[in-house]
Amino acid sequence: MSGRTFSFQVTRTSTAPAATLFRLVTDGGRWSEWAKPLVVQSGWVRQGDPAPGGVGAIRKLGMWPVFVREETVEYEQDRRHVYKLVGPPTPARDYTGEVVLTPNAAGGTELRWTGSFIEGTRGTGPVMRAALGGAVRLFASRLVKAAERESGGGR
Repeated sequence: MSGRTFSFQVTRTSTAPAATLFRLVTDGGRWSEWAKPLVVQSGWVRQGDPAPGGVGAIRKLGMWPVFVREETVEYEQDRRHVYKLVGPPTPARDYTGEVVLTPNAAGGTELRWTGSFIEGTRGTGPVMRAALGGAVRLFASRLVKAAERESGGGR
């Protein structure tokens, strides 16, 4: 039956500081630098507060002709970023993602990236959870690698 809620969680550990991970994941203009092959083009539809990726920002990610638009709905500097999918329409209604960054005792960061959505079309929930979860797994791994390169391998 449609209307069921689905969710997933991806965790990674990075030697990079939380600030580096946060800066990369919230900067929609830079996703194409680290999130390939799924994100070949990236940019801003609208910047938020604080600029560029704060509350109200809408990033545009993907490759022609398919782009997704995600709006930042919560922004805690260097700690937490919550966004929602605002387009295009998909079988995953009301998709919300959350990235939480927690410094660890080794001087690096624990990354927890979660997503949840409501099944919009009966039977599509498991497939959409697999697709979205797989994309986020790839993004999380690429994000960690990019942050570690940028921070010189961490501490």
